[in-house]
Formats: sequence, C-alpha cells, structure tokens
Amino acid sequence: MKQNKYDESSFFTNYSQMARSIGGLDAAGEWSFFRQMLPELAGTRVLDLGCGFGWHCRYAREQHARSVVGIDLSGNMLERAKEMTDDEQIEYRQLAIEDIDFPAGEFDIVISSLALHYVEHSGDLFKKVHHCLTPGGAFVFSVEHPVFTALAGQDWHYGAEGEKLHWPLDDYHREGLRQSRFLEHDVVKYHRTVSTYINLLLESGFELKQLSELAPTKELLDSHPAWQEEMRRPMFLLVSAVKK
Repeated sequence: MKQNKYDESSFFTNYSQMARSIGGLDAAGEWSFFRQMLPELAGTRVLDLGCGFGWHCRYAREQHARSVVGIDLSGNMLERAKEMTDDEQIEYRQLAIEDIDFPAGEFDIVISSLALHYVEHSGDLFKKVHHCLTPGGAFVFSVEHPVFTALAGQDWHYGAEGEKLHWPLDDYHREGLRQSRFLEHDVVKYHRTVSTYINLLLESGFELKQLSELAPTKELLDSHPAWQEEMRRPMFLLVSAVKK
C-alpha cells in the first residue's frame, strides 16, 4: 500500500494550514523558479503527478493548455482540488504516482512539484513518464534536495543558545528510505543523490535541459527574510528534461 498521509485527518489539517496551502503558487518560494523552467503551455496536454490542491493544474489552463490531468493518491487533496476548480478540461484522478499507465504519447508535458521524493522506485516512474510523453515532450519536476533528505532528521545543528550552527550532512551515498518528521507526523521519504536522479533520467531516454538548486535571488531575500538560511544549504532541486 502506498503511503497516504494526506488522508489522515490531523496531518491534512496541519497541511491545510501551511502558507502554500492557503496562498497557492505565489506563497511557494520555489514557484518563480519552477515557472521559468516550464515550456510554452498553450495548446498542450499536461499531466501533473501529485497534483494536491490542483494549483499547477489550474495554472496550466490559465496559460491555455488544451487539457490537464491531475493525479494524486489522496482523496482529501482531490476533494479540495475539485472544490477549487471550475473547468471541464481539468480531470482529477485518484491514483498513486507509481501506478500511472497511460498510452504512448498521451501528454506533451509532465510536471510534478515536491512529490517524487515519496516515490520508492524513481527509475520505473521515469520510464513510465517517458512512455506517455510525445517525442520532444517536457518533464519538469521539483524534489527536496538530496542534501536536505540525506539525514532523516532534516534539521539544523543548534548551538547552546538555540542558534543554527550548520546543516548536518551524513549518509549521503546511502540511498533509500528515510523516516522523517513533517507537520508533527512520521513520514516516509526516499533519499537519492543528485547523480542518481540525473542518471535515471538519462537511462530512461531523457535529455537534461536545466538543473536548479534554487539559490535565492536578491528580490526573494528582500521580500522574504526567512529565505536567508536557504543561502546556507539547498532545500529544493528542480529539473527540466525532454524526451529525445
């Protein structure tokens, strides 16, 4: 059974109170970078893996995508997405990301935001994404950065006065399951290195187009002072690839 924390009431309540859950894409610090990595959406067929509340699905249609399919395992997430969506060209399906099985060339663009680090076998999924993309189709995704996921604790090392001294990095090359703590709950994530992500993409038939470790811009630092600590360690990894 795939992990489905978002259908646990207390976890979903905590998630619903996050800034990005309330404010949408504009409240997600990585969104401006992710948006720049997306290809032209007008006239395309889009698949969103781990669509959550459907923010990216609705954005794609605002950019005149022809149609959008949003996949998520959580019934709670999809119920909220449907409540926020009034568009017959957006279809939501309750399905684990790992279980997608679409025909060849079904989509022009596949996107995924902060969901693939919950997937155990990325290589298998990348092959499925490659299969359902049209030749030249784009695959753009973000995950928690491997520096961030290497240790299950995912927290700073603190000094005697509670100051953040440094971000501990250990067990980087020991890939696999991490039992981490998120929103006051135990959550299973899967750690893999940057090179593993990239090599799995290449082995699946993709060509790498762009890679970002999300260094904050001056504008972001000025408008969101909390992002100062993101200069000390990467939290997100963003990848853009195309089907050769």
